[in-house]
Amino acid sequence: QLCTHERCVGFWAIRIDQGSFGDVSLGGVKAVIAYDSPKHMIAGNWTEVIVIDRAASAAQRRAVEAMLTGSAGGPWAVLARFVGRRLDTRFLPVELADEGNTKRARIPGLLEAAVTQIRGRDRGRPVLFQNIFNQIHDATQVLATGTTEYGDGVIKISTSRTHGLFSNFDWVVEAS
Repeated sequence: QLCTHERCVGFWAIRIDQGSFGDVSLGGVKAVIAYDSPKHMIAGNWTEVIVIDRAASAAQRRAVEAMLTGSAGGPWAVLARFVGRRLDTRFLPVELADEGNTKRARIPGLLEAAVTQIRGRDRGRPVLFQNIFNQIHDATQVLATGTTEYGDGVIKISTSRTHGLFSNFDWVVEAS
């Protein structure tokens, strides 16, 4: 489907709670992937940048970069086919806060963002996107609204009261 505006811009904020890449533990690593794509995202030619938390060790940085660029295979390898321009990976402080119904992402001087779940009809449960096929997200996602300010000189995101999603997920890449 086509996005509403001339370009589709957005980001993924990722907090790895547990897992490993080979013998490298990734628990606690945080990253943000910002992108700018044409109106029809599957047309390709995206511009993308990965920011990995500066607190990650050198081995964790290499592992997460390999995963998120798709060079390690798995779901991000599918997404990588759409990237026409990949900016250099950056290593900066990444702050991610989980306040229950609200999720926040911050990279000082680069990103300020928050999404809050949309309450459902019964007001006690969130509105869910279910049974969707997506390479990156889980099959069930929470619908949210939010605001984002991001600018790195190439990719610019400035949104207010637009849609957002969040979910928990598992990624697995089988060793070949």
